[in-house]
Amino acid sequence: MPRGRTEAEARTEVERERFSPLLPGCERQSHQWAPGQQQRKARLRAPAPAPDRPRTPDSRGPGTTELMASSTPSSSATSSNAGPDPNTTNLRPTTYDTWCGVAHGCTRKLGLKICGFLQRTNSLEEKSRLVSAFKERQSSKNLLSCENSDRDGRFRRTETDFSNLFARDLLPAKNGEEQTVQFLLEVVDILLNYVRKTFDRSTKVLDFHHPHQLLEGMEGFNLELSDHPESLEQILVDCRDTLKYGVRTGHPRFFNQLSTGLDIIGLAGEWLTSTANTNMFTYEIAPVFVLMEQITLKKMREIVGWSNKDGDGIFSPGGAISNMYSIMAARYKYFPEVKTKGMAAVPKLVLFTSEHSHYSIKKAGAALGFGTDNVILIKCNERGKIIPADLEAKILEAKQKGYIPLYVNATAGTTVYGAFDPIQEIADICEKYNLWLHVDAAWGGGLLMSRKHRHKLSGIERADSVTWNPHKMMGVLLQCSAILVKEKGILQGCNQMCAGYLFQPDKQYDVSYDTGDKAIQCGRHVDIFKFWLMWKAKGTVGFENQINKCLELAEYLYAKIKNREEFEMVFDGEPEHTNVCFWYIPQSLRGVPDSPERREKLHRVAPKIKALMMESGTTMVGYQPQGDKANFFRMVISNPAATQSDIDFLIEEIERLGQDL
Repeated sequence: MPRGRTEAEARTEVERERFSPLLPGCERQSHQWAPGQQQRKARLRAPAPAPDRPRTPDSRGPGTTELMASSTPSSSATSSNAGPDPNTTNLRPTTYDTWCGVAHGCTRKLGLKICGFLQRTNSLEEKSRLVSAFKERQSSKNLLSCENSDRDGRFRRTETDFSNLFARDLLPAKNGEEQTVQFLLEVVDILLNYVRKTFDRSTKVLDFHHPHQLLEGMEGFNLELSDHPESLEQILVDCRDTLKYGVRTGHPRFFNQLSTGLDIIGLAGEWLTSTANTNMFTYEIAPVFVLMEQITLKKMREIVGWSNKDGDGIFSPGGAISNMYSIMAARYKYFPEVKTKGMAAVPKLVLFTSEHSHYSIKKAGAALGFGTDNVILIKCNERGKIIPADLEAKILEAKQKGYIPLYVNATAGTTVYGAFDPIQEIADICEKYNLWLHVDAAWGGGLLMSRKHRHKLSGIERADSVTWNPHKMMGVLLQCSAILVKEKGILQGCNQMCAGYLFQPDKQYDVSYDTGDKAIQCGRHVDIFKFWLMWKAKGTVGFENQINKCLELAEYLYAKIKNREEFEMVFDGEPEHTNVCFWYIPQSLRGVPDSPERREKLHRVAPKIKALMMESGTTMVGYQPQGDKANFFRMVISNPAATQSDIDFLIEEIERLGQDL
C-alpha cells in the first residue's frame, strides 16, 4: 500500500477502477491527472462519508445529491472569485454511498449489478443497507417510469395545489402537461389504494348508505351537477368518494352476483382500452382490436366444438343482448323477409324456454315483437332442468293451435340453481321439428375451459348459437359477453344496413374485417382487449385451474352445511355449478313442522339477515324465492381470490346475524 494512503482510500481507488467501465461518461482513464484536475484529485483522496449519512432528495434525479456532494468545491478549498470547475460535471463516483446513488439512477438490472460488486468488499451490515436502499428507491411510489418514453424519462410526484386548477388547465391546454401528469398520478394513487384494500379482508365489502343519504350529500360528496366547473381538488375528492361508497365487487367475500373478482391483468387491459378510446365498428379505426376479436371468437367456437371454418360471432353489451341476437338470427334464418316487411309478413311464431331460464328471453320476445305470451315456459324437474317430454308436448300443442315453433333456449347454468339443461335430448327434439337451438351458457360457458367439468355441457356443439359471458365464471371485468353462431354470414345478413359513411366497399383493405354492420349497435365498446390480455397471461390452463378452484369451493360449502341443523338445502344432492342454495333456520324455527305459518316466517329470515349483512358491510350474498319456495340464500362463487376461510367466514356471519331471529 503506498505511503500516506489509508485502507479505505485504497479500496476506493480499486472501486473506481472496477466500476468505471459500467457507466456512460465513466470510461477507464489513465492515472495521469491533468493540471486542471489537481483539486479534484485531492477531493477524491478525501475520506469517504459516513455510511449512514442521510441523503437529501434532489430534483436532478436519483443519485444526483451524492454525486454533486463529491464534485462541488467547498468554500475552504476554492477562492470566492473562482468559477466552477469545468471538470466536475464528469466526476466519477468513488464512495460506497455515491456508488449506491449511481445504482439508484440506473435500470434495475444494472443497478443490482453495481450493488452486487459493492457487496463483495463490504460487511454484511453494509451489504444489507446498500441493497435495501436500492430496492426502496426503485419501488418508491413517487417515481414512475414511462416505458413508452425515453428510458431515462421519469414522472415525479410533486406537491400540487389542485384547488386552483381546473379541467381547462389539463392537456390539450398549452403548458398543461405537468398538471396532467400530476393529476393522473393522483388518480392512479386512488386506484391503487382501492385495489390494495379490495384484497384486504379487514376492509369492508361496502359502506352502506340509503339512497336518500347519498342524494342529500355525504361529507362533501355531492351528486348534483353544477353550471360552473369545480376544481381538480374536488374532482379528486369525488373520485375517492365514488369508490368509497360503492360496493367492492372484487372483494374475496363478495358473493352477491355471478360477476365478481378483480383481475389485475384485466384491469390493466381496461385502462388501456379507455385510453385508446376507439370504436369497434371498422378495421379502419380499431385494427388491432378487430383482429383480436376475430381470433378470440374463433378460439371460443373451437372450444364449443364447431369446426374451424364454421361460424361467426360478436361481442355484445351483455348476455341479455347476446340472447336477443340469437332470436333475431333464428327469425332471419327461417323468415328473412321479416327484415324488410316486419312481423306482419310472417306467421305467428312461438319461442320456448325453461321456467328457470333467464328473464332476458321473455324480454327479447317483447322487444322483438313476438310478445311475452308467445314465449312458452317449459317445466323443470326439482333440480331446475328442462323436462324434455314437456318441451315436445308444448311444441305439438303450439302446432295444433296454428303457431309456428321457431326457437328453443336451453340453459347451461341457470341463474338461481346453476342447473344445466339436457342439451343432447333437447337437440334431438329441435332436429325432429326443425327448430333453432340456442344455448344460453352465459353463466356456465366457462366450464367449457375445464376438462373436469365440460361434460356438463355435453351436446352444446349441436346448438345453432351460444351465449357465453367471460365476465362471469372466467372473471373478466364487466362487460364481456359473446354471441357465437354456427352459420357464417347470418349476423351480417340479419343486421347489415350498409351505411355509406362507415362501410364503404372500396377501401384499400379487405372490408370483410369491418365487423360493425353485423351488430345491432353502431357505437360498440372495446370489450375484447382485457379478455385477450387475460387469456395471454393465464393461458387456457390458467382459466381451467381458476374455474376448477371455484367449483371446489362450492363443494366445500355444500359439505360444510348439508348436515347441520341450522341449515337446510333447497334441493338434494351436490350442486352442478357454484350455486349453493340453502335456508338458514333460526333457533325459533328448528324442529317446527312444515306449515304455511312456518314458510311465511322462513320467508322473512333471509331478507332480514341480508339487511344486517349490508349494514355491517362484512360480506354479501344474494337471496330470492323460486316458485312456491320461501326466500333462500343463493351462494355463488366466481372470484378466484376466495378461499375456504372466506366460506367459513360467510357461514359464521350468517349464524351470527341470524341467531336472534
